[in-house]
Amino acid sequence: MTSPGDGHLKRLLRLANGALSPEPGAGRIMIALGFGLVTHIVFALAVAAMVIAMFFGMGKSLGTVPWPAAALTNALLILQFPLAHSLLMTGRGMKWLARFVPGPHGATLGTTTYAMIASLQLLALFVLWTPSGIVWWQAEGWAFYLVTALYVASWALLIKASWDAGAEVQSGALGWMSLMQNAKPVFPDMPTTGLFRVIRQPIYVAFALTLWTVPIWTPDQLTLAIALTTYCLAAPMLKERRFEKRFGRRFEDYKKDVPYAVPKLRFTGRSSAQGLRHPASKN
Repeated sequence: MTSPGDGHLKRLLRLANGALSPEPGAGRIMIALGFGLVTHIVFALAVAAMVIAMFFGMGKSLGTVPWPAAALTNALLILQFPLAHSLLMTGRGMKWLARFVPGPHGATLGTTTYAMIASLQLLALFVLWTPSGIVWWQAEGWAFYLVTALYVASWALLIKASWDAGAEVQSGALGWMSLMQNAKPVFPDMPTTGLFRVIRQPIYVAFALTLWTVPIWTPDQLTLAIALTTYCLAAPMLKERRFEKRFGRRFEDYKKDVPYAVPKLRFTGRSSAQGLRHPASKN
């Protein structure tokens, strides 16, 4: 675990520089590069699929399952992501991730494997979805530009939150770059800077915002938005249990000061307090 003073960019540059000067071991290096390449390609495809599919209200996906069977397959596509995503973060799930790659490198590649699996899940969800063909509302004129700007801003917020949490973990780079150096992965410290100063779960909140700022609304998009927003509000509770065990009192103190998902409205209260005391001071 890195020290709280380590900057995000400094930490990433140190990790990347180490990967560019790998320890000898051709087989290990080939495995690391192979996992890294596949993971980042699938990650990029998954993000592109999400951005495009939701922009069109899930109406342009490639699924062709006939209705009403499509309703069941779409439901399964939604459920497979939160269920497996949460399961793999448990103690048992992490052991499975460590065994995913036979041999001595499975544990080191754990974060990369996790990112690869999550990306494949999202790619399946957004590419294989069977559209209903029903459009309830489509933004036009100034409304289209306004909603599109909100959609772009939501994705920018998600990128910022991922950066604040540790881009090397979120993207899967930590595992394969650590393996290049033949070193144990060094995880970022408990995130408390950037958007984590405002709320404890900015990644989940930002992702939920992307679900509700689309310019085309269909039954498909509403179903997806309700299901994944529910997940975004509930799943971090499991994450926070892990943080309580890992960081102890530090996380407890942070939890007291920073709200879960809704930012606090902060007022100094100086002017109002002085206004209330002033008349009394005259008596």
